[in-house]
Amino acid sequence: MHKSDFNYSLPPELIAQYPVTPRSASRLLYLDSAKGFIQDRQFTDLAALLNAGDLLIFNDTRVVPARLYGHKASGGRIEILIERIRDDTKVIAQIRASKPPKTGQRITLDGQIDVQVLGRVEEFYELAFDTDVPVTEILERIGHMPLPPYIDREDETCDRERYQTVYAREPGAVAAPTAGLHFDAALIEQLTKQGVDSAFVTLHVGAGTFQPIRSRDIQGHRMHAEYLKVNSRACDKINTAKQAGRRVIAVGTTTVRALETIAENGRVQPYAGETRIFIYPGYRFQIVDALLTNFHLPESTLLMLVCAFGGTENVLKAYKHAVERKYRFYSYGDAMFLEKM
Repeated sequence: MHKSDFNYSLPPELIAQYPVTPRSASRLLYLDSAKGFIQDRQFTDLAALLNAGDLLIFNDTRVVPARLYGHKASGGRIEILIERIRDDTKVIAQIRASKPPKTGQRITLDGQIDVQVLGRVEEFYELAFDTDVPVTEILERIGHMPLPPYIDREDETCDRERYQTVYAREPGAVAAPTAGLHFDAALIEQLTKQGVDSAFVTLHVGAGTFQPIRSRDIQGHRMHAEYLKVNSRACDKINTAKQAGRRVIAVGTTTVRALETIAENGRVQPYAGETRIFIYPGYRFQIVDALLTNFHLPESTLLMLVCAFGGTENVLKAYKHAVERKYRFYSYGDAMFLEKM
């Protein structure tokens, strides 16, 4: 299976640079994968696609302001994008500089905080902050929101709120679980009154989610590691719903990866640790019955997951339709609701 099998043409002007207001004003493309049926809707129509008893699973990770700017002792400028927070003082990060930093080298951030390069970790660097203040507090003070590379602008004040779901509560992500960006408090309340249940998992999305597949054959690709936590309360809700024949609906590809990581014989159990699960066509889903997601980059692992869920031909046909109807793409773009093939 080649990565070129998951390519499509996208005019640059369809890449959303800002979110719509209000959150739920996005468009929604509905795909019934079993029938190959496509329908244009609004995101607020989601209520009409859900049934009482459905279980929505949200990823409650919170994006941290993970982009930092500083300089080396020589005066050279440097940019740091944190991939994962290891503890209160250590992180794994990408570094952009004129020359790769060396082990032991020190970097000054914002003219006041020193960071030491401890060494390489695969394609990343391990860094140690020279401070008694937890890294998360430092990031909130001097960090910038880590907008994806296809958003061609600097982060702005509005991104502190809008590149964050309304239910985000577990700090640690450096990219948003974007399918959840469309939900506002009013829509969540409406769905609850309708009898739609909900539960939360935590998967801290890493910057590696934007890394391209470099091997021609996708089976040669190795996924980046991301931290995942699912508690017993969420597992009980999921297992009860599956046993009762009610739908489990994943809000976002990160939620799909979380649920399928912990699946065994059609059930889930609590988990805390890393996941590298790579889902592509041919995968047999155990837990997820329907998927709400944004539109993803060509040849990306996220698009491959969606194709695995809805069928490659169906999904690429839906993407072609979305391009023709001028849907907004990627993180700040519109959404898609898929019934499983």
